[in-house]
Amino acid sequence: MENNLSTAVNEYEEILRESTGYSVLQILSLVVLGITFVLGILGNGLVIWVAGYRMPRTVTTICYLNLALADFSFTATLPFLITSMAMRERWPFGWFPCKVIHVIVDINLFGSVFLIAFIALDRCICVLHPVWAQNHRTVSLASKLIIAPWIFALVLTLPVFIFLTTVNDGTGNIYCTFNFANWGNSTEERLRVAITMLTARGIIRFIIGFSMPMSTVAICYGLIAAKMHKKGMIQSSRPLRVLTAVVASFFICWFPFQMVALLSTVWLKEILFEGKHKILDVLTNPTSSLAFFNSCLNPMLYVFVGRDFRERLIHSLPASLERALSEDSVQTTDTTNKSTLSQEAELQAMST
Repeated sequence: MENNLSTAVNEYEEILRESTGYSVLQILSLVVLGITFVLGILGNGLVIWVAGYRMPRTVTTICYLNLALADFSFTATLPFLITSMAMRERWPFGWFPCKVIHVIVDINLFGSVFLIAFIALDRCICVLHPVWAQNHRTVSLASKLIIAPWIFALVLTLPVFIFLTTVNDGTGNIYCTFNFANWGNSTEERLRVAITMLTARGIIRFIIGFSMPMSTVAICYGLIAAKMHKKGMIQSSRPLRVLTAVVASFFICWFPFQMVALLSTVWLKEILFEGKHKILDVLTNPTSSLAFFNSCLNPMLYVFVGRDFRERLIHSLPASLERALSEDSVQTTDTTNKSTLSQEAELQAMST
């Protein structure tokens, strides 16, 4: 088996692609990716412009700018992924774009996920410890800490750097996939390396790339909601709706994709050599498209939600974005008043 695991995967997937159900899901996935590309470029581009060029540099704008940069960079790669998906996963762009595009995809996808958790943690600290946040939550500190999500994303992307390449299936079809041909002296050894590496990669990505960020987001916003309910600082239910939308969208978009990826990892041998669990391969593109859709939802969830969108269209949208991003404008002189006002300002920010 000269092309080892990658060829086996591609041959197996060719059988699935002949079914009508697969074709329908394929078309729906392409439509979702097309919508994600358009909305993601426009929404995230607008946030980058406002947060990067029209706003003073604050902790909030640093967080939103990094999140928008991650989502914008990812959505910019979607035309390549859409083309490959439309060609039944064949890759017409060559070896270098194969590696570079998927490195950009992974870094920015996971960077976005980790930044969402970072923003949730930052908001939680502001609400639960407003005096400490007022004194220590500085732009300098945020500029240093914001590097951490990118480092985690880079670590999760290492297998793409090492193993991803173009593979010819022997019939002229070229795929951008993992190749372990140089990682062993025999077919059996290469298969062991492939299964071990892919299994470890899948489990680590599920735990670090989804479970931990999801838990952080849920716990942080749960604590914020509890504080809001306890203090009764905001009478409107709008902030709670925004928090619920953030957590729900994160879970709904990412959980199906991560679960399919995890099961495909755990049952890798059965899928390849026994032909079991074919439904997982059928669900890969639809669930990945749903996960990718989260990249165009983030600008709406973190910037637009909670205000009348018609007003944003009637008035200057950049000016409205500028106001929506300004949560650090509350200035106080008295320590006691500063604590109360900081809590109030941060909770009000949950609705913008």
